[in-house]
Amino acid sequence: MQNSIKLPQKLMLLGSGELGKEFVIAAKRLGNYVIAVDRYANAPAMQVADCAEVISMLNGDELEAIASKHQPNFIIPEIEAIRTEKLIEFEQRGITVIPTATATHYTMNRDRIRELASNNLGIRTAKYAYATNLEELIAVSAKIGFPNVVKPVMSSSGKGQSTVNNPSEVEQAWNYAIAGSRGDSQKVIVEEFIDFEIEITLLTIKQWNAPTIYCAPIGHRQEKGDYQESWQPAIINTKLLLEAEAIAQKVTDELGGAGIFGVEFFITKDEVIFSELSPRPHDTGMVTLISQNLNEFELHLRAILGLPIPNIEQLGFAASAVILASEHSKRISFTGVAEALADKDVDLRLFGKPDSRPGRRMGVALAKADSIELARGKATKAASKVKIVS
Repeated sequence: MQNSIKLPQKLMLLGSGELGKEFVIAAKRLGNYVIAVDRYANAPAMQVADCAEVISMLNGDELEAIASKHQPNFIIPEIEAIRTEKLIEFEQRGITVIPTATATHYTMNRDRIRELASNNLGIRTAKYAYATNLEELIAVSAKIGFPNVVKPVMSSSGKGQSTVNNPSEVEQAWNYAIAGSRGDSQKVIVEEFIDFEIEITLLTIKQWNAPTIYCAPIGHRQEKGDYQESWQPAIINTKLLLEAEAIAQKVTDELGGAGIFGVEFFITKDEVIFSELSPRPHDTGMVTLISQNLNEFELHLRAILGLPIPNIEQLGFAASAVILASEHSKRISFTGVAEALADKDVDLRLFGKPDSRPGRRMGVALAKADSIELARGKATKAASKVKIVS
């Protein structure tokens, strides 16, 4: 990648959800041309992109067709369910895949990135094992011990993840994991349950021609593996934070390329344990839409295009809280928006998803305050006021 790049560039986004939508907004502010791709029409990012394509991203022929049609300079994956072998072919033909085609291939499945960290790099992770059927899951669950956590190796936003407290819950966990799996994988990962003090996301910005830099750590709370609220900065011991930064750099250096990585850690009283990594903006990082001078989407874009990032300024204590749907509907509207926005330093992002289902993330409330506790309270209060009606 050269030190200087001409704008506009043609960017193809594979996956067009709410994270992709904010990335497209950042890209368009610098005049770039964006093709938004997803498996369904009118996905959030499609609503702000220059053009849209609806395909199965697991179909190599369909990926080939749109790449040949649009001839993008960059291909930027936003989801896991992609035929990554095609990305390697695109890269060989001169298209820049973010962060790299090989890195995308590694990180699309939890098994590959876990093995890279644990086996290749000697990084502390939770104990883990795999299963491809119920019988195997019963056996490896007993070996790992209870409680444990069961997840599909390929999923997003915590889909299919559950905590298993005893052997009687294993079959239910298997069924839930397979139902939540993306792509054609029938494989799950079983993890040791970590009794952590806080779970954090460390947004790690890898640049083509400049040092790796970090945002302030983001704390988050999950339910069934899907984030419910996040806050920044998370207050953790300086020594442990430096350890987390060193681990994040070690893994991202191994993966290569450029862009933002959402690196997740469990932080115990005296230990940093690597959890997962996403080679793209992270859902918990939506808090940066209110907490930083450059949000995670702008940082991702600058890193991709080789543009300078002179400083990342924290704007105060901030938090986000999700707005979830409670029922199935194909006609979405919201009430309570005015009431949610009545409080000082509160903002909303309503994603524009064309339909809802129970538990689907439809928006996020953002808030700043004089402390993390107050910011979390304001964000949660604002989110609770917004109702999805059909």
